[in-house]
Amino acid sequence: MAKRLIPSLNRVLVEKIVPPSKTTAGILLPETSSKLNSGKVVAVGPGTRDKQGNLIPVAVKEGDNVLLPEYGGTQLKLGDKEYHLYRDEDILGTLID
Repeated sequence: MAKRLIPSLNRVLVEKIVPPSKTTAGILLPETSSKLNSGKVVAVGPGTRDKQGNLIPVAVKEGDNVLLPEYGGTQLKLGDKEYHLYRDEDILGTLID
């Protein structure tokens, strides 16, 4: 089994951030209380090429926190972790703290 996946072309491998289901006081939160569908970029592909053959790099880099669409992406499992594979243009934006 593979331990690391390097995406091809303009694909981005993302590990979704799961919001806490409990507050510090112990109150259980409903699933609908999470407002952002976000994730951390684990790996990026080299990019795609335009008609002239020039490389168009991926807009995000490893370690970025990104805003993801509610639906889409390809779900995959590496080891015991679950990841999602998105195209660069499917990522809605970068979240900055």
